[in-house]
Parts: sequence; C-alpha cells; structure tokens
Amino acid sequence: MIFPASIAGAQDPIRIGEINSYTGPLASFTVPYRNGWQLAVEEINAKGGVLGRPLEVVSRDDGAKPADAVKFAEELVRREKVDLIAGTFLSHIGLAVADFAARNKVLFVASEPLSDAIVWAKGNDYTFRLRPSTYMQAAMLAEEAAKLPAKRWATVAPNYEYGQSAVKAFQDVLTGLRPDVEFVGQQWPALFKLDAGATVQALAQAKPDAIFNVTFSIDLAKFVREGQLRGLFADRQVVSLLTGEPEYLDPLKGEAPEGWIVTGYPWNAIDDAAHKSFLDAYSKRFDDYPRAGSIVGYNTILTIAAMLEKAGSTDTGAMVAAMKNLELDTPFGPITYRALDHQSTMGAYVGRTAKVDGKGVMVDFRYANGADYLPDDATVRKLRPAK
Repeated sequence: MIFPASIAGAQDPIRIGEINSYTGPLASFTVPYRNGWQLAVEEINAKGGVLGRPLEVVSRDDGAKPADAVKFAEELVRREKVDLIAGTFLSHIGLAVADFAARNKVLFVASEPLSDAIVWAKGNDYTFRLRPSTYMQAAMLAEEAAKLPAKRWATVAPNYEYGQSAVKAFQDVLTGLRPDVEFVGQQWPALFKLDAGATVQALAQAKPDAIFNVTFSIDLAKFVREGQLRGLFADRQVVSLLTGEPEYLDPLKGEAPEGWIVTGYPWNAIDDAAHKSFLDAYSKRFDDYPRAGSIVGYNTILTIAAMLEKAGSTDTGAMVAAMKNLELDTPFGPITYRALDHQSTMGAYVGRTAKVDGKGVMVDFRYANGADYLPDDATVRKLRPAK
C-alpha cells in the first residue's frame, strides 16, 4: 500500500518504507497505529512537507512473520527506493529488521518493538527506537510494586523475547528496591496460545501475594476471564504491563479487571494542551478515539520529520547523525533520542484499572518520563557492545 504525497507540483517525495503486522490478532493495535502516522503525514504535507518535499509512506503488512518483514524491507529499499524504514510491532520482527538495517546500512526507526536488545545487546548504528522499552515499562511498574506489602510474587508472560525480557527486568528492578521479595512461580505460555485453565491453576498453587502479568491481546482476555472465574485475583495484587492501553482494556468490556497496577494510555483524561490538540485532530479525522498505537504512529512521523529538518537531506549518514540527540515535541511532551543507545525518552502512563459505566479505564495515573527509567550511562555501555 502506498500512502501518497499530496502537495501538487511539489518536488519528488521523501519516501518512507513502513512495515507492520496489520492482519491477525495485532490488528487492534496496528490499525490505530496506521491512523496515527497517516494523520501526521497529512498534517505535515498540508504545511508544505519537509525540506520542501512531501512525505510519502510505502507500507507493507508482514503478517507477524519475521521472514516476510525482512523480505519487504529488501523490496522497499531495492525496488521502491525508500529513503529509510520505520515500523514493526513484535520484538523478534523488530530485531530481524534491525539486523537488515545494519547489514544494508539503512536507517530504521523502530516504532513499537519493545525488546531491550534492539538498542542494547543487538544495538547497531542504523537503528533507533521510539517507544519506551520493556525495561523502562517494567521499571515503572516495579517502582509501584515495591510500595506494596507483597513479598511472594509469581509471573506469567508469553514465552518469547518480549515476555522473557519483561520478567527479567521486573525481577531485577524489584529485587533491587525490595531485597525481601521472592519469586515463587513462573508461567510461560506460548504467544497467543495460552491455556488459561492450566495457567491460572498453576499460579494459584504457587500461593503468591501478587502477580506480574505480561500477557496481552487474546491471551490477556483469556487470562482475565479464567482468573476472575477461579478467584485468582481476589485479595491479590496484580501488576500488569500494557493492560491500561485501550487496545487491550476496551475489548474486555465488563470483564475488565479493577485495581490492577498497569502501564497504559488514559486518552480521555489527559489534561495537557499538546495532547488535546492531537486528540481533537485524530477524533475529527477518523471519527474515533486514539489508542496507544495511534500515539506511536503519530510520533514516528513527527520523529522522521524532525530528523529530516535537522539532517537537511536524505543522505543516510546525515540522517543517522541527526537522530542522535534529536529533540522534538510530541503529544506526550518533549522527547530526546539518546546518542548513547539510540533509545528515545518517550514515557508511559502508570495507574490503576477501574470500571466506569461498565467499561475499563485507567484512574489515579501519572506520566512516567522515560528518561527517569533507564540505567545509568556506565551500565548502558556494558549492555551495548562496543564498536
């Protein structure tokens, strides 16, 4: 799919190759994400584009398959002659495209994949990541978890890179803050194949005081439903990654859990002028409300536009240099792409879940600035291999 440039008589467009998982169980996130980047492209082009040229996005659906994502990256660069690549959702797909970018010396703005490895263990010169990482969001939640009286913790997470990294980061940060806690059980269901009955039973048998959950999408819905049916969450705290995002909270409807500590996006309750402007424009354009993915898609294009203005050209070396210490304003406030590890300081909202009018919402939330949840520079240098 090509999202065309729209400045009549303008110079040749700056072409952005975009790859994401637009079909399957991830569509609830990626379709709002696509709306977000479309809105940003329209707004930027309506103001004359960047460097006097319109932006044009050439998009591909990887179907949640890493091999297809790499195949499309090759096609976008070789045949479509895009100037850079952006996008991806699942961590293992983001890592596959990052590897392609390094081998082919192409700038890759990784919008969504949360893997810590994409900027640390497997970081490379050509890849920069927008969204707060697995470590950052787990650290935000561990900070809240440390305030609870709970000492016995159990975890449940999908058995792939994202889930494994999230559990490790949560354990590392929480035990650093609370050396008296212990982890008494772990469940590792296959992604999108959670056996809810067996998982809930195993967690209950471990008798934890609290649970750290990393499941999402269809796995989260099954876990919540079965856990509530069997009383797993009664008198037990649950700390849950991403569950406050409307993509995952809204489908639960009347089954939405209450009192869980979550990261998410309380889109209808953020009192900030920059976010209000985005919310109004998005609602008018799509006759719908934004999801977390919408913000990520929107900020991806804002990032690319700011980078191009700073670089002054589409030369890859100039664009890579411009990404380092790039500063820009977003609906979540100002962010910076750190030169040290190519991670942006975009943050996330942390709060609790509740039900209002039979629908799940976030309450008692605060914005956690991503810059406050990254390891110190010396630690990052150890995590990211030297050139």
